[in-house]
This record gives sequence, structure tokens and C-alpha cells, in this order.
Amino acid sequence: MVPAAFVFGDSLVDVGNNNHLPVSLAKADFPHNGMDFPNKKATGRFSNGKNSADFLAEKLGLPPSPPYLALVSNSSKSNSSSQFLTGVSFASGGAGILDGTADKYKQSIPLTKQVEYYLAVHESLVQHMGSSGAKQHVTKSLFIIVIGSNDIFGYSGSSDLRKQHTPQQYVDLMASSLKDQLKHLHSYDARKFVFVGLPPIGCCPSQRNQNKTAACKEDTNSWSRMYNTALQAMLKGLKAELNDISYSYLDTYAVVQNFVLNPSAHGFTEVKAACCGLGNLNAKVGCLPISHYCPNRRDHVFWDLYHPTEAAARMFIDKVFHGAPQYAYPMDVQQLATVGA
Repeated sequence: MVPAAFVFGDSLVDVGNNNHLPVSLAKADFPHNGMDFPNKKATGRFSNGKNSADFLAEKLGLPPSPPYLALVSNSSKSNSSSQFLTGVSFASGGAGILDGTADKYKQSIPLTKQVEYYLAVHESLVQHMGSSGAKQHVTKSLFIIVIGSNDIFGYSGSSDLRKQHTPQQYVDLMASSLKDQLKHLHSYDARKFVFVGLPPIGCCPSQRNQNKTAACKEDTNSWSRMYNTALQAMLKGLKAELNDISYSYLDTYAVVQNFVLNPSAHGFTEVKAACCGLGNLNAKVGCLPISHYCPNRRDHVFWDLYHPTEAAARMFIDKVFHGAPQYAYPMDVQQLATVGA
């Protein structure tokens, strides 16, 4: 449907970039991660199997976008641009929109750096296809942006940040910083964007575990909603400024809230506890080789402290890809793919 998918984001869509960051604390290259992946191996995806970027690629008829750091570390050839042709993933566990967000994970690729890496890929495509060929290729491709949760977790966990910024100021800073990066991408031929809004992150097991009743953390959820509102306002303004862009905003909040409030309608039986972990809600310790894991991953919305199961990721993409105006607007992903085709 499109020639390529370029993925920017955090651990929700990391497909193995962090495996190549020697001191990063945000890694998933060990069991029980990947236990339901095709070869039953941990790939660096924070999931029991595939993640939402994989399912989106499948729907688009593309192979999964490979991790950029794997491509550049394997590339002994001086010109390996052909491996970038169907897209690349720059996503990195722990990454944020704001540069300081990833500091607690020691090493991560913040959005600013992910965009720099894309510029190197763009240059490589220009060498390979010529500037007009590369431009035509890239303008038809999708740019998938899945980032912001770690910035909210960072705000929630830092009294310093909360002293410096009101919640509104902080989410506005996130949105304006993202806008700067989008303009940068646009100046290198990016035209079609998929924005994945923040889910109700206060409902993930790590946050519920902070409440005696295991209820969702309402302040974290309210900041997620506040950011989503700021993001949508920013996108409308950006579209007015750069009228050659098209985008699809995915209302992750509504989809995941629906899973949590009406689990049985979606085939889930467990919405609070993680499948893989230890302690209360399997949320005291993350998914490590020593952790317990649930026998039926399909029952659970959450795989570990923060991340959805493969089943939840697949269902999310099913809902937003085609024909769900309440979850994807101003157009769904399938419509976006056909723009300018």
C-alpha cells in the first residue's frame, strides 16, 4: 500500500534497537520476552510476540521495519541503502520527546537523535535513487510516531519537574518539541504521518501497583489525556502551516480504555495484572527470566509492567487501521496510505 514505513518511538514499538546500546537498562533481549514470536526468541521487543508496529507493517503489506542500529552495525558494505527501502525503525525503549526523559535508563535514543538517524537514511536513499526518486519514494511512505508515555512517567516521578512546570505547561512543551521534530522530518520529504496518542498509562500494572486498591492512577491518566489534547491541537496547527502533510491520529486512549472497561467483549479476562512478572499484580518485578508468566497470554491486556500483550497490540491495530472514525481521525490508516497514491 505504501513503499516504506519509518517508525519513531519508544518501547511500545522498539524492535531491537536497544539490543545495540551496551549500557541501556531498557532491554528485552532475554526470556520470557518473545515466547510467542515466530522463532520463540527474544528479539528486543517488549512483548510476548509481535508489537503494534509489526501488525501495522503486515496490514500495509510490508516486512517489519528493521532496527536501524542492527542495519548500521551489520553493514560492512559502503552503500547499504537498499536495506532501507521498505523502511527502518528508530524506536528505542525508554525514549522520550524531551531529551532528558531517557536519563533514568542510562542509554536510549531520544526523538531528536532518532530524527538525526533518519536524515542519514534519507541521504543514503538519495545516493541510491537520486534526489527526485528518493523524494517520490519518501513522500508516499508512512512516518509512524509512537512516543510520549515516558515523558509523562518522568513528570509523574519527578518532584523537580512538577515544581518547574504545571501539567499544562509540561504537555505543551512536549507538543511544541514534537512539532519542531516534525518540521525537521517534513524538510526531508516526510508527508504522511501516523500519530499514536497516549493510552491511559495510569492503568498499566506498574501504576496500579502504586494504589492500595489496584485502581488506575488518575493523575497520570489525566496528564495523558491533557497531552493528547495538546497533540491534536498542535497537529491541526501544523496542517494549517504545512498544507501538504496528511495524518491519522489514533485514539489509543479510547481503544485501551475500552479493553479495560469491557474486557470480555474483546476476549480478555485479566486487565490489572501483568502476564509476566513477580509480586502484587506481577508488577513488583518486571519480566525477567526468573519471573512467572501466565499460561494464556491471550487473556491478558498487559504483558509486563508497561507493555501490552501481542493480543492487545494486534486488536489495537485492527481497530484503527480501517473504518473506525471514532478511533482514527481525520482519516484511518488505510485511507492515509492511499493519499497521493
